[in-house]
Amino acid sequence: MTERILFTNARLLDPASGLDRAGELLAENGMIAALGPDLARDGLDEDVHIVDCAGCCLAPGLIDMRVQLREPGDEHQETLATGAEAAVTGGITTMAMLPNTAPPIDDHALVEFVGRRSREIGRAAIRTYAAATKRLEGRELTEYGLLAEAGAVAFTDGVRAVADALVMRRALSYARTFDLLVVQHPEEPSLSAGGTMNAGEIATRLGLSGITPAAETIMVERDIRLVEITDGRYHAAHVSTAGAIDAIRRAKARGLRVSCDTAPHYFALNETAVGEYRTFAKVSPPLRSEDDRRAVIEGLKDGVIDAIASDHAPQDQESKRLPFASAEPGIVGLETLLPLSLELYHNGSLPLLQVMRALSQRAAEILRLPGGRLKPGAPADLVIFDLDRPWRIDVAALHSKCKNAPYDGRPVQGKVTRTVVGGRTVFGLDA
Repeated sequence: MTERILFTNARLLDPASGLDRAGELLAENGMIAALGPDLARDGLDEDVHIVDCAGCCLAPGLIDMRVQLREPGDEHQETLATGAEAAVTGGITTMAMLPNTAPPIDDHALVEFVGRRSREIGRAAIRTYAAATKRLEGRELTEYGLLAEAGAVAFTDGVRAVADALVMRRALSYARTFDLLVVQHPEEPSLSAGGTMNAGEIATRLGLSGITPAAETIMVERDIRLVEITDGRYHAAHVSTAGAIDAIRRAKARGLRVSCDTAPHYFALNETAVGEYRTFAKVSPPLRSEDDRRAVIEGLKDGVIDAIASDHAPQDQESKRLPFASAEPGIVGLETLLPLSLELYHNGSLPLLQVMRALSQRAAEILRLPGGRLKPGAPADLVIFDLDRPWRIDVAALHSKCKNAPYDGRPVQGKVTRTVVGGRTVFGLDA
């Protein structure tokens, strides 16, 4: 039986086509069938289910390209099910999880396990990266062809950099054979070893060991040279420094197949958030200087930074309630991805469609996933949100198992009212 849903009274936002206008969207059997200014007037059958968007924005569902979900191995911090629930609450319809689980996702059976569990859970689609090297040890490459055939979207060692230049060159060359993507954690380990926050005046005052921004820039510049040699597809994750962004800007100008993303904490916060040893503000790479924060915004503005990912990294109380140097890095971000990103629109830094492009279209293009646009034939994966609704982030109310976020009480604008996956409401009034 055909299932048809008409979303009416919506502000349609499609970053791919530049669409921003009032209109309606018709979903049929999980796919977008049509969109236009007044579809109901053209005559629709009585079996159509009507969803009134009440003037809210209707956009492609968010695609989060960097998430840690801790299953298998550390389910006490997050599971695929709790992560998927948090994701749809935040308007995310597809997410790509890192392979740094226990055991690491370096085998096709584990890739298939994630896909199977995602279908069983039936909320946000969960895709996975596969490990770039076996056991994430940075030495021996995994079987890229078999892992991609099993469903891996790209290859990365997650929160570890592929430090050995020869191994990285081989990874890019091997991936090039299958036209696959290699994703790097851009931090030169010998320069960041033992560091706990951004190197500078604040680290000195707090007596904490610093991580120089050059650790990120040097790794990105090295990898760009390897891309020149191999013609591989390369993505730098969660860039946070002006130097790395400038290097990627120059690489793109030369036509290299290079892309990058950042996370909300790198444009919504700077190193002052560490305050008096606030471990909830400890991330990797660390929060940077105000100049770097502004460079991230400039990189988003001119398109050098392609995407915004949550960098969701759940950590339990035992991992965070420790001296700063001993605490684990990471912030939960699935439910705050949209409102924190919309700050870029509300404060005049970016146009609305450009924010939505970074949250959906570009991630879909980089990972070659369906979705990310409103057009007939595309999946009916949608987010509906009230652009101007004010609210305060309540960390205790987050759906993630862990509550490690430095945003408690932060005023934001923009609230998800409904999330739709495959034409089915998974968060909102009908969920």
